[in-house]
Amino acid sequence: MMREWIIFALCLGVGGHIAVGVVMHAPGLWPWSTTGFYGLLSGLAVYALVQAGRGGWKLFRHAPKFPSKNGPNASW
Repeated sequence: MMREWIIFALCLGVGGHIAVGVVMHAPGLWPWSTTGFYGLLSGLAVYALVQAGRGGWKLFRHAPKFPSKNGPNASW
């Protein structure tokens, strides 16, 4: 459970940095008054992408590549 909170906090931090970077480099795109809101939305989007990546990783990692012909306990 603690790992999920750490991942969530890191994603919010990355989202905040994305928002501040956009405001600093393209101030006409996002005004300073909405930077916090867009930072939160960016953080949630990053979190959703991370969770989708983790889900895909678990899905493909546990899929057997070649099923064994002699059963799961075959030694050769």
